[in-house]
Amino acid sequence: MAPLEDDDLLREILVRLPPQPSSLPRASAVCKRWRLLLSDPGFSRRFRIHHRRSPPLLGFFRRNDALPFVPTLDAPDCVSPGRFSLQRGNGDQFMSLGCRHGLVLVFNKPKNQILVWDPVTGDQHRLVVPPGVAAHAEKTTINGAVLRAGAAGDDDAQHFQVVLAVADNDDEQHRQAPACVYSSETGAWGDLVSTQLPSDVLMSDAAILVSTDRPAVLVGDSLYWKLAGNIDGILKFDLEKQSLAVIRVPLHILEEGQYMFLIMRAEGGGLGLLIQTDCSIQLWKMKTDCDGVASWGLGRTIELDKLLSLNSEETDMLIPGLEEENNVVFMWADHIVFTVHLESMKFKKLSGTYPLSHYHPFRSVYAAGKACLQI
Repeated sequence: MAPLEDDDLLREILVRLPPQPSSLPRASAVCKRWRLLLSDPGFSRRFRIHHRRSPPLLGFFRRNDALPFVPTLDAPDCVSPGRFSLQRGNGDQFMSLGCRHGLVLVFNKPKNQILVWDPVTGDQHRLVVPPGVAAHAEKTTINGAVLRAGAAGDDDAQHFQVVLAVADNDDEQHRQAPACVYSSETGAWGDLVSTQLPSDVLMSDAAILVSTDRPAVLVGDSLYWKLAGNIDGILKFDLEKQSLAVIRVPLHILEEGQYMFLIMRAEGGGLGLLIQTDCSIQLWKMKTDCDGVASWGLGRTIELDKLLSLNSEETDMLIPGLEEENNVVFMWADHIVFTVHLESMKFKKLSGTYPLSHYHPFRSVYAAGKACLQI
């Protein structure tokens, strides 16, 4: 028997095809036998699991009520925007809180619900916001994060966790940041945990918020959210210890009058910051010395206007999104969007024009049919 006449061996070969959306449709067109093997639901699941550690960046969701999907891959891998469409019911008002591990986390405020949505499979899980968090949701913003319960490549990584975080400003002298974790494995929310919010260096009388301008960033075993209001800081949630802490962002690393920063995975690992100053970005990293004392150090400065060959005097450049897995920045300039891989410095100009919005990048393994691709 020739090697390719052995179905088991052929499956092992086909499962290693590139994880681009057009790979399986193209292979299915080879012959009827290949089409039968590839159409088996068990094969599709194996294909997704095999490539779960390195799924392609399919596009991004814009953070508005309609949650429109914007594809970023070129033909024949460009996914039709309508393929990843979330249907709304009466009274629904959606706001995306971010994407991770092929899942989208959505807050439906009028119904006090959290929606965990897999756009590829269409699976949806609706969770009622726990009372300890819901009590603050009417007065302030809440943010959250979703992640697969196991490592990204585990065969058993079907369960997920949701972490919600909020700031409690009811007592100005003892402001707290509570958080709560949901596990799909137990089907229940865990106990509320909290940490004290600093009150000794207040910048204004404004309330402290867990900012929804940016989604959480997963670094190691911890999630990080940006704090906004009267403090420049970061809220850290340790997934293993189930504990919260606040990390100060020293003002000396921020340009005068410029308090915008993005949390990111630092180059080489660890917690990092991205700070935009006019048409350049600075990459900072938190370092810990032998005595356990943490400090911030400047790594690289990237001149985006020169990299992208833009006229910095006539062009406003903004960063509407950052893909955490591979540190890919979405750069908006006069309705044109570029993606920039911060480590390789490779960039790509996306076709078309785009409104300025918050972009939540979406990575997943998607074996599309021809009707679902923009050819």
